[in-house]
Amino acid sequence: MSKRSRRKGRVGNSACAGDTEGFLGFDRSTFAEFQDNGSLVVLSSTAAEGIEATPHGPLPDQLAWFTARLRSGQSLIVQDASDLPPEALGEADYFQKTGLHSHLTIPFRIGGQVIGAIAFASFRETRSWPDDLIARIKLVGEVFAHAIARKREQEKLTAALSEIKLLKDRFERENIYLRHAVEINRPQGLTSHSPGFRAVIEEVAQVAQTNSTVLLQGETGSGKEVLAQAIHDASARNTRPMVKVNCAALPASLIESELFGREKGAFTGALARQPGRFEIADGSTIFLDEVGELPLELQPKLLRVLQEGEFERLGGSKTIKVDARIIAATNRRLEQAVRDGRFREDLFYRLNVFPIEVPPLRERREDIPLLSWTFVKEFSNSMGKPVDEIADESMSALQAYHWPGNIRELRNIIERAMILNQGSTLSIKLAHTVLRPVAVSAMAGSLDEAERTIILQALKQCNWRIRGATGAAALLDVKPTTLEIPDQEARAASVTMTFSASCVVVELAHRNSDFPGKVD
Repeated sequence: MSKRSRRKGRVGNSACAGDTEGFLGFDRSTFAEFQDNGSLVVLSSTAAEGIEATPHGPLPDQLAWFTARLRSGQSLIVQDASDLPPEALGEADYFQKTGLHSHLTIPFRIGGQVIGAIAFASFRETRSWPDDLIARIKLVGEVFAHAIARKREQEKLTAALSEIKLLKDRFERENIYLRHAVEINRPQGLTSHSPGFRAVIEEVAQVAQTNSTVLLQGETGSGKEVLAQAIHDASARNTRPMVKVNCAALPASLIESELFGREKGAFTGALARQPGRFEIADGSTIFLDEVGELPLELQPKLLRVLQEGEFERLGGSKTIKVDARIIAATNRRLEQAVRDGRFREDLFYRLNVFPIEVPPLRERREDIPLLSWTFVKEFSNSMGKPVDEIADESMSALQAYHWPGNIRELRNIIERAMILNQGSTLSIKLAHTVLRPVAVSAMAGSLDEAERTIILQALKQCNWRIRGATGAAALLDVKPTTLEIPDQEARAASVTMTFSASCVVVELAHRNSDFPGKVD
């Protein structure tokens, strides 16, 4: 018997029940298991020819007395329907409808807890249930119980290992990303003295609490990435790092595998499966910088992620679902890119759910002292150079400059000045032509006169030199050919020049005695 029982423990429930039914000579045998909610679910049932097996699934509600008795650990021994107590109305009706004559159900336990039962039924004749038969059935039930317990423990272990592997893979992906990501200190808060930028901060605070897509638009270096980080930090997803992707920095041939991942062998050199940035950002935020540079052929795939939250890895066919919030940024006008056919219109509308216009630094000059001191403190700590003040003339020069590179340029200039600085007062040398502003002594009169004055004073300031690092063209951030005038034109009554950098027309009059006949 023990050898036979060990063999049963290694096969499926249905095979075991059927083998027991044939061995003991019953018409039907059934195996059921208790679930966490207390219901008794039939897992397997076999029956002799002409007898209907017990349907798989939960037992019907009419057998509530039967289920409660087994849950309490009591066996049910019925030689005929008359053995049923008066409260077993549903069970008596079941006997009558199915033609059941005799029934035996033995519950089995593991660790003192009833986990299931094995039942045997006779439809062709009324049977007695002698004690030695019940003892043998209980032995079979114990074998079943231990086999089921081992199976359930194995299932729990497999599920736990799968979850551990999933978490391990996620942590590895995040660690790889964090090791390679260039991150600055996370912003602790956004402050500003500029009314325009305060409005931006208010918009950031409002949209951060949602999962809506955000489109940050502004010039290069205006702080779009800092705003994206602030949105993420103030959101419910801030327990995981924000994933950053610069669409303009990735080659077109690699951007798809970088964003969406790749399978092993997807292309030459793809020696292993690699998850993409969207997989890493599952449950977090992904920041797509310079999204306007995304190749046109990849834009439908990004659109699908925005719409459905799903994609396939490069070289794969399995659909991957992700829950990633998208914050996009661009220094281009996407509306114009749509008109030019370089950006999909449907993708633009998907990204443009909550657009935020980031003002350039020249439109928030009130913040230049605040930003300057922020960078001074940063470099003071990293370089070990304490600075107590910024020279007044240096701060005036910073506020007068037009900042084509915005906050990034300001940070670079402060870093350069900190490297060169020797004392507690930070002095920014205005000899650096990128920084040096044009000092305009008089701005009265018409716009044309003011523009003419700016160019003349720039030429004087540079000793009438146009080309080179110290020339007027570099100072005004225009092409040298814009300021160059041949001899015969310089001697004419008037000369008209197009000042392309500021899109204005400036007239230089020959009657101005300071204007020479030839410029370098």
